[in-house]
Amino acid sequence: MKTAVLLFTVVLIAVLLECEMVKFGQLCNGNSSNRKSTGDNLGQGQYGAHITDHVHEGIDIVCNDGATVYAPFDVKLNGKMTVYTNPKKAAINDGINLSGEALCFKLFYVKPDSYSGLVKKGQRIGTLLPMQSVYPGITSHVHVQMCDKFDPTKNF
Repeated sequence: MKTAVLLFTVVLIAVLLECEMVKFGQLCNGNSSNRKSTGDNLGQGQYGAHITDHVHEGIDIVCNDGATVYAPFDVKLNGKMTVYTNPKKAAINDGINLSGEALCFKLFYVKPDSYSGLVKKGQRIGTLLPMQSVYPGITSHVHVQMCDKFDPTKNF
């Protein structure tokens, strides 16, 4: 019995370490290194940053308005995600839930080509919505948020 428990523990630790090792491939055309937004006059892009009315629960990867957004690894598209309830932000109120590599995550400000199906690493998911039309002067970006709201920084 002790041997079985020990073996299970070793396997579980190996699986957890492997999950921590998952790195996102290129998310956005024009940003092959997944450079993170360090902030601008509208806020900070790192996980845990204090923004006017909330704490930032993801990280922002720099991406130009209209740029192609890619699958960071083989992913399953798990449906539409609504970012805002404010109709003034309708131009950027789209996103998608995804899963792959034992991770569940969301991409905000992306108009996906489809809300369901499978996409291979490096294939097009969609395009970045026009952030400048809602937030002039912002560093346009894809917001990446883990479903469990844990910090995704280690995956970049």
